[in-house]
Amino acid sequence: MTAEPTSSSLPSPSPAVDIARKVRSAVEAADDRKALDLKVLHLEKVTDFTDYFLICSGASERQVQAVADAVLERLRAEGTRPLHLEGYNRGQWVLLDFGDFVVHVFLEEPRKFYALERLWGDAPDVTARFRA
Repeated sequence: MTAEPTSSSLPSPSPAVDIARKVRSAVEAADDRKALDLKVLHLEKVTDFTDYFLICSGASERQVQAVADAVLERLRAEGTRPLHLEGYNRGQWVLLDFGDFVVHVFLEEPRKFYALERLWGDAPDVTARFRA
């Protein structure tokens, strides 16, 4: 009889797979709250401070906060907490820094003003990879 593998004997997922799983969870959570114009940029080859940006918008301050809450709750349930959270109380631009990826949830006007997609235009748009 063969012993069943235990969780400690199973190989750990590679860091890239683990990051992708977390980004996918964040995308699903944002989609669940009807985030607008969601984009995922792969920054690994253009900067060394993070691998991905998830950028999306909400139609109101409350929706911006609801999207941020959904992402935080989903990732917390999976054992991941942000290293830094900024802008939640104002609800104009919420930044959730998870180290290997950063989630930006904007109201539409601040998003147009800061234009992160244009600023990081060298980073490939990999949104389709993270959508079901």
